[in-house]
Amino acid sequence: MEYAILIFRDESETGVDWAQREADYESYFKALGEAGVMRGGPRLEPSTTATTVAIRDGQRLITDGPFGEAREQLGGVFVLDCAHLDEALEWAARCPGASHGTIEVRPVTSS
Repeated sequence: MEYAILIFRDESETGVDWAQREADYESYFKALGEAGVMRGGPRLEPSTTATTVAIRDGQRLITDGPFGEAREQLGGVFVLDCAHLDEALEWAARCPGASHGTIEVRPVTSS
């Protein structure tokens, strides 16, 4: 069974020692690799690149940004290989969770 480890952070955080944080993550990735448990760990683009999809009264609602209801928590992740955002939004609208929650679609960074 695979698990997604979703790391939430304050994107407006200042005073971060990014070199140290990067070194910490490199050590973590190395440990995961040595343990044989790493299956993938792409970095996400900032939340400002997100698009949310919801189905309400049979209508698809699309909003730029990560604007899910505050009472909702992240419950799962799918990683899809789509040709463009519109294709990803179509798949998001077909997800069962869109009818009772909000689906966030976010590009995965290529670096």
